[in-house]
Amino acid sequence: MQRRDFLQAVAPLAAAPVAARWVPAADPAATEAGRPLRVALVGCGWYGKTDLFHLLQVAPAEVVGLCDVDSRMREEAATLVAARQRGGARPPCYGDYRTLLAETEPEIVLVGTPDHWHCLPMIAACEAGADVYVQKPISFDVAEGRAMVAAARKHGRTVQVGLQRRSTPHLLAARDRFIASGAIGRVAAVDIHSYYGTRAAFPPPAPVPDALDWEAYCGPAPLVPYNPQIHPRSWRDCIEFSNGQTGDLCVHFYDLVRFFLGLSWPERIAATGGALVRDPASNVRLHDTQTALFDHGAVQVVWTQRNWGENPDPDYPWGATLYGDKGTLRLSVTRWDYKPKEGGAAEHGDFVDEREAYPEDLAHKETEIFAAPATRAHMRDFLAARVSGARPVADIAEGHVSSAVCILANLSMRLGRSLALDAEGNVVGDDEAAALLARPYRAPWVHPAPGGA
Repeated sequence: MQRRDFLQAVAPLAAAPVAARWVPAADPAATEAGRPLRVALVGCGWYGKTDLFHLLQVAPAEVVGLCDVDSRMREEAATLVAARQRGGARPPCYGDYRTLLAETEPEIVLVGTPDHWHCLPMIAACEAGADVYVQKPISFDVAEGRAMVAAARKHGRTVQVGLQRRSTPHLLAARDRFIASGAIGRVAAVDIHSYYGTRAAFPPPAPVPDALDWEAYCGPAPLVPYNPQIHPRSWRDCIEFSNGQTGDLCVHFYDLVRFFLGLSWPERIAATGGALVRDPASNVRLHDTQTALFDHGAVQVVWTQRNWGENPDPDYPWGATLYGDKGTLRLSVTRWDYKPKEGGAAEHGDFVDEREAYPEDLAHKETEIFAAPATRAHMRDFLAARVSGARPVADIAEGHVSSAVCILANLSMRLGRSLALDAEGNVVGDDEAAALLARPYRAPWVHPAPGGA
């Protein structure tokens, strides 16, 4: 079952009347000098627009620019934004994020590009004086993530990562009820898993559409032949642009487990797997099977990915299970279930559904209804952090740890050996692995220095 198919199954988007324009409730903490915030979006695909629309729901904002290397996609986004933002203004569109930053001077930049394009726009936005909301995983390689943290700190910017499980109402309720209360007891083992299906082989290369700047799309990544499946949604199946389901799905629940249990860097990472079942003739080279151990000493976290065969639990095709000595807590984006070890009744909870309060969610196709409350809460936390100067709940440094650990799991699998880390997340005792923490950039793009220099 495809991730998209499952999400549509658990959150059907029923038809509903939606006003031509809506005005978000005013949030005094989100405004500066009594005016709307100047917001720009880089990456106008599915989740870029989703993040932008949820921001518009919680703060008075003016969308001052949209950027995408696909002119058709950015123009479609401009039409949708005009129907949603205050005054109905159509924002200007750009094909280069550097021009957008120079001409629009945004206060907030949302980065919703494919993973290989997260780093450079985020750093450039910080250098331009903007605060940033960047999607996960924050980077394609570990050195990019270090550079992003350094840039945020150097320029004093607030940077929130789209790891919105940290702001998911039903998951936070489960944490308070069973973990923070001590009901689950000591948690020493955690299972994270994904049993979503894998896609078939890419079709043969095809001519690049006139609307798409393929050279800019590939950017610092290798310039691979274009085929119509990659863009706009299947770039996650490209090893040049993505870290696969480990970077896409494991990162969410691994980050949540770190947040709930107060974990930092693991002491050791060991992963095995590969493209074990996919047709060998396929040109999809990302793994369809992986088992990774994140050794945190007193807590052992295991990631299991299998994109083929039977799903052992249809209620939890993607999620995490925390094993305590007094009970077991299962978590997913749509529900939670708790079972005490001895005595007492099992308990169950579902995600918070806000579609009646925000009917405009139904006007945007493929809105993840279960994730919308989390993203809105995540945006509110981001906006509040901008005002208070505190770190947001998914600060860039936390996003770096969770992203880098997932990237290192793939590296461990590739090298066929475990990786030892020090308390700062540096690979120790393995010069070959340490040399692979930054991939070469394609000219003229230059890989940012890890220290932010």
